[in-house]
Amino acid sequence: MAKTMAAVQAAETREEMGIVIDAQGMHYRDLNRRLREAATEGEARFRLVNVNGQRYIGTGLKGDLHLEICGVPGNDLGAFLSGPTILVRNNAQDAIGNTMDSGSIIVKGDAGDVIGYGMRGGTIFINGNVGYRVGIHMKAYRQKSPVIVIGGAAGDFLGEYMAGGVIILLGLSERNGDPLVGNYCASGMHGGEIYLRGKVDPRHISPHAKIAQTKPTQIEHIRPHIAEFCTHFGYDADKVMGEPFFRLTPVSHRPYGAKYAT
Repeated sequence: MAKTMAAVQAAETREEMGIVIDAQGMHYRDLNRRLREAATEGEARFRLVNVNGQRYIGTGLKGDLHLEICGVPGNDLGAFLSGPTILVRNNAQDAIGNTMDSGSIIVKGDAGDVIGYGMRGGTIFINGNVGYRVGIHMKAYRQKSPVIVIGGAAGDFLGEYMAGGVIILLGLSERNGDPLVGNYCASGMHGGEIYLRGKVDPRHISPHAKIAQTKPTQIEHIRPHIAEFCTHFGYDADKVMGEPFFRLTPVSHRPYGAKYAT
């Protein structure tokens, strides 16, 4: 049974580093309502324990906030996020960073499908593997350029309809024999960049993208993002950067232009 708001507040404790909320048995609406209320009251740091599939955690939060999540959050973690940092000490489900504007989401484990849907700013770091359609409709917005760094492998349709930003796929985690990237990578891509570390099978790359070995200036462009990833997850940045990278960019800014009447 979902907890009432009074029970939600009763489940809180306070530590030196902020509020601790026990989310066991808590309905996602109550949990998110309490987070918004506490942030409005001036709280800046939260630790959520016993999280088990609650959706929309951190949705729409703004400002210099820090959320630490112990457990597995549900879909749409950090949707419409604008500034906060979210650290997940486990796996996470689908649609992380949906339409994210700014801030940072760090996932210590694996993550699901549709990560960074419509993302227009901020950073997402996933230590492990991800599912399908990661970075779909990802876009840059004015001075903002979103970044997704994935430590493992990705499923089909990575960077589908990508319009801006950067995706970096490192292939560091155990892949159980799966390829670095699934089929139809960069399908419909018309902006942005995808960087793939290590061996790439061209059969997995959409004809909408061109692939080339990364130049030294381009490596320097992504080095800060990889260094930050390595800091979060304990990798040796020089060793990670020691492998070759391949860069995908769009063949056309209108990949489906011929399919429409002119």
